Amino acid sequence: MTIKDEKDIGIYIVDNLKPSLQCTKSSDKAMSVMRLIKRNSKSIDIEEFNLLYKAYIRPHLEYCIQVWSPYLRKDIECLERMQRRATKLVGSLKKKPYADC
Repeated sequence: MTIKDEKDIGIYIVDNLKPSLQCTKSSDKAMSVMRLIKRNSKSIDIEEFNLLYKAYIRPHLEYCIQVWSPYLRKDIECLERMQRRATKLVGSLKKKPYADC
């Protein structure tokens, strides 16, 4: 069985209609943006992090979420893993668990 995927207006559509590919691609894109932010700044405080996260990272994670709506546990964990990594950018949040942030 071959699974074919197609990208239409930024959404990956797969034959089996599972959102796993969309979650992976959006997480990868958000991770690349986060790497750019990390590379271009030495330290980030909480206010700067909120501004950068809301403007550059979160839109990649939330793009067309109404359409692809992640319902599988592995897809939700993929997106949450990206969010956990993003909170590690802030020096004061590095040692705190993700749930406290």
